[in-house]
Amino acid sequence: MIKIAQISCGTEYSGIQNEIEKAAEMVNAKIIFPDVPLDYIGETAEITGFDVQSAGLKLMFARARALVEGLVDADAVFLTTCFRCAEGSLLKNEVRRYLQNNSDIPVVMYSFTQNTKRDELLTRMEALQTIAEKKQLLARKRQEGLTLGIDSGSATTKAIVMQDDEVIGTGWHPTQAVVLSAKKAVNDALKTAGVTLKQLDSIGTTGYGRRTLGKHYKANLIQEELTVNSKGAVWTADCQDGEATVIDIGGMDNKVITINKGIPDSFTMGGICAGASGRFLEITSNRVGVDITELGELSLKGNHKNVNMASYCIIFGIQDLVTELAAGVSREDVAAAACYSVAEQVYEQQLQEVDIREPIIQVGGTSLIGGLNKAFEDILKIKPIVPKYSQFIGAIGGALLTSAYIGEE
Repeated sequence: MIKIAQISCGTEYSGIQNEIEKAAEMVNAKIIFPDVPLDYIGETAEITGFDVQSAGLKLMFARARALVEGLVDADAVFLTTCFRCAEGSLLKNEVRRYLQNNSDIPVVMYSFTQNTKRDELLTRMEALQTIAEKKQLLARKRQEGLTLGIDSGSATTKAIVMQDDEVIGTGWHPTQAVVLSAKKAVNDALKTAGVTLKQLDSIGTTGYGRRTLGKHYKANLIQEELTVNSKGAVWTADCQDGEATVIDIGGMDNKVITINKGIPDSFTMGGICAGASGRFLEITSNRVGVDITELGELSLKGNHKNVNMASYCIIFGIQDLVTELAAGVSREDVAAAACYSVAEQVYEQQLQEVDIREPIIQVGGTSLIGGLNKAFEDILKIKPIVPKYSQFIGAIGGALLTSAYIGEE
């Protein structure tokens, strides 16, 4: 059982403390609270220079200091404040920097509401457990041997063959039956690489179908996609030593992950409405009469300001686009508007929840849509990096991390 130090303000008052503890129990972890004396809290404010008004926030920094100074033993830190508290949001980020600059304890941040439930916290507790138990694995920077990574996503299944830190084979197929789709993608990757399944040293699976495929292929590594995708992203973008923000817009849901020294430390997941997903862009491409692979080029020729979109909802959003097309608006403008709509939603609903750090790495199949890249650049005032093999980052992360298991039974 791992020990997770909770550094927070307002969880008891908001009535979610029990939800946090239940979520931790679900991943066989225990929540602990670093004890500090009253005078230690005052000293911490003088040392750090952060003399905030809230007593709860002062206690947060003191508890972080106790962890750094080794007064409390913990395997990971869950750092959380109320999303409505501006002072809490600012201090939370400073506490995160303080912990990461002065210790090796993994940190995951979260902004809670009064309606936060254990199921919403579960993914974060799973990620903390993974990072705490497999930190050495996630710190891995090179792939060795001959390995296969399989990413079973909601829309597509990807496979990558790597050998000695290079991609030598790729495969991609729409996700239908999980195993059948994986077989097609794997066969293509093996054929491209010029190797057979029996020659592989190890196999790693991730994505929605990771457990099914892990069992089918007798995989050495079966890993959730947050840690795997972040590893694949920083490897492909060649920025494994510093900070970064990963934007991964999938077929059904989206992920925004912040990275520190190659390891994820905060993330937010979306998926409430498909209007902010690759599915919306896929429907748009059908409406404007092009393949999804051609939507990017078309959208770069348009101007989103020429289109009136009154709703982010996928149903009403498509209705807006159809109405605009019927009124004579160009296909290029409609394609650009669809891309801008998705980027705006990700910005408003997800990027506001994390500390955006440069570089921005845009990955997933939608990263190949030029209009979406341009929309993020306009909104964030930062040009995203779209690395080579950006659509394969989950499979690359799986192939990279599974090489640690070469030689094990």
